Amino acid sequence: MQPIQQQILETLQTLSSTEQQEVLDFAKFLRSKQERAINQQPSEQAEQPSISFLEAARDYIGCLEGGPSDLSTNKAYMEGFGEE
Repeated sequence: MQPIQQQILETLQTLSSTEQQEVLDFAKFLRSKQERAINQQPSEQAEQPSISFLEAARDYIGCLEGGPSDLSTNKAYMEGFGEE
């Protein structure tokens, strides 16, 4: 048996059954966390080239009519902002 495993077993023997159950629960948690990490690794086929928000929203740029061309034209919008 490897030294770390031997240390774990020796330490476990000094714990109460309730504490041993907590250690077991934690070990199971670590194992499931490891399994999830392995299963969540993206496959090379699923990868898509990344694009910027600008590229994704390109079809929607300038699609509204009748509004201000720039939201900063509403001078009252930020009136009092940052004042106490």
